[in-house]
Amino acid sequence: MNRYNEHDQLIINKLVRVTRIYFFRQRLTLLGPYLPTRKEICNRLLQSKAIKKAIEDEARSKKILNQAAKLQAIKIIEEITANFSHQAIRITDYLMGLILKYVYQNINVHGGEYIQKLVQNGHEIIYIPCHRSHMDYLLLSYVLYHQGLCPPHIAAGINLKFWPVGPILCRLGAFFIRRTFKLDKLYSMVFKEYLSELFNQRCPIEYFIEGGRSRTGRLLKPKTGTLSMTLQAMLKNNNRSITFVPIYIGYENVIELNSYIKELRGELKVKEGFMQMINALFKLRNLGQSYVNFGKPLHLLNYLNQEVPEWYNAVNTIECQRPVWMTPIVNKIANCLMIRINKACAVNAINLCATALLASNQRSLSRQKLLEQLECYIQLLCNVPYSSESTISNMSAEAMLIYVIRMNIFTIKKNNISEIIILSNTKSVLMTYYCNNIHHMLAMPSLIAIIIYKHGEISTIELLHQVSLIYPMLKNELFLPWHRSNLPILLNKLCNELMRQGIITIKNNTRLQFIKQRIQTLKLLAATIHQTLQRFFITLSIINFKCIINNAILEKESRILTQRIAVLKGIDVPECFDKAAFTSLISTLRHEGYISASSVINAQGVRTILKILRKLMNNDVFKIIEQTIHCK
Repeated sequence: MNRYNEHDQLIINKLVRVTRIYFFRQRLTLLGPYLPTRKEICNRLLQSKAIKKAIEDEARSKKILNQAAKLQAIKIIEEITANFSHQAIRITDYLMGLILKYVYQNINVHGGEYIQKLVQNGHEIIYIPCHRSHMDYLLLSYVLYHQGLCPPHIAAGINLKFWPVGPILCRLGAFFIRRTFKLDKLYSMVFKEYLSELFNQRCPIEYFIEGGRSRTGRLLKPKTGTLSMTLQAMLKNNNRSITFVPIYIGYENVIELNSYIKELRGELKVKEGFMQMINALFKLRNLGQSYVNFGKPLHLLNYLNQEVPEWYNAVNTIECQRPVWMTPIVNKIANCLMIRINKACAVNAINLCATALLASNQRSLSRQKLLEQLECYIQLLCNVPYSSESTISNMSAEAMLIYVIRMNIFTIKKNNISEIIILSNTKSVLMTYYCNNIHHMLAMPSLIAIIIYKHGEISTIELLHQVSLIYPMLKNELFLPWHRSNLPILLNKLCNELMRQGIITIKNNTRLQFIKQRIQTLKLLAATIHQTLQRFFITLSIINFKCIINNAILEKESRILTQRIAVLKGIDVPECFDKAAFTSLISTLRHEGYISASSVINAQGVRTILKILRKLMNNDVFKIIEQTIHCK
């Protein structure tokens, strides 16, 4: 009897332990770890050896008393630190529920279940979303909370620390960061130690790796400062299981879009403030649907073991010496995260309709032609998926068009034959943003289409050759996922799909050519990539004919010429004013050897790719480029 009771008691004790562990994990998943008060964090940071040394260095360099330097450090800590409150989270969740139901028709979430498992298995989560709007902060925290996950501490720009938004965001987990602080060693050290403290507390963290909101609709080049600090924190304690979770956030209506267009045209950014917030609140209506897609997580420990097996040697030495592999590996991780964000892209009706209409010459198509083009895009994206994490609206082409028409984005004119769907000049500029959201997903089909369309007939070998030369520039700019060695398989799949749709055909099993009856569909598909290739052609032409290799001058000359073409052709494309696109391209040209490390132009290589791109340019555009370059 005693033995039986002892056995029962052992089982009961085991069940109690298992239950306790289970509920502890559930509590940790939903509420996060215990967080010290702001005052406790301040005291801990001031006791840090690194901050003590930074205070002494600050006092010495500025010739002030240690106490004065310490007061500066305290002021910085108060400026940065969050004041996380679960009560504020609950209240805001209730209010956000009311607002979001009024603002958005639906919030589409994909892939969140796997993140719950990661948290329950003890992973420290760092969320890396793309940045499209100020709504990102609230939307993502709301989604995570309703996925049963603790809202993260969020790195927010110091520009948002105005009343009443700043104090509210602070209680919702925002910690504030200045735009630049490289030269401010005290601020840099305080921020680094605060970030390390959050990691030590095992708090979920969120930061926008792009550094700011995208004004064009495409991903920006990543800013790697906070990512570098994350790796440094790991090297201080190698027992952490840090996992990056890339997140794609998409909208059918971005409320800041008008101000983005103005900024791209050179107007000064309007500073965020109370009145700005009030004005934005009046715009919060009929914003369509929003999308939150969780991409493939990146396990930092596994990644380092694979890429830098000797990283263990740097553990706990980071304060004395920065490992030589740190910068390149941070850049690789950043690029990998951007690729994974793009792979989690959500394609909606606005994206596809905008892409089709912007591809047409007059920004207008008949209803039947628009439906045909939408069907072409849908079949391409469904039958040759960009990735397993990407999503596409399950609406038919007809349903998509009806949905978009109801949103009053397009003008409809009726004649005796059919309806004409028209994008006004004003709306065309705005729709470019939504077209750019999915530009990377249609880049390769569009590249194939423009090569076949411009050549009329081309061998599969020559097609692969041309695509292989152009691809590195596209890959770098659009964060495309394929390695160059995978291009033959990808091209084969895409060409087979275009043949299945009856857009192209193959002759003698080696030569591709378009089918005349479907040439309009091919032409519209080809037009998607034309502006990007035109930018490549302009920069390479300037290098070839003017032998300019200085980055700043080359970027400026390329931008001016692109703007000139836009004016002469009556094209209002905000990207003409985007410096980042040209800076990225010039960096790729150097990396690919068109300009050597010693600043020598690879004349043969430049001429080869120019010849390929020349064939893909429209004659009128080529003449403008040629005349402008030779006139100067």
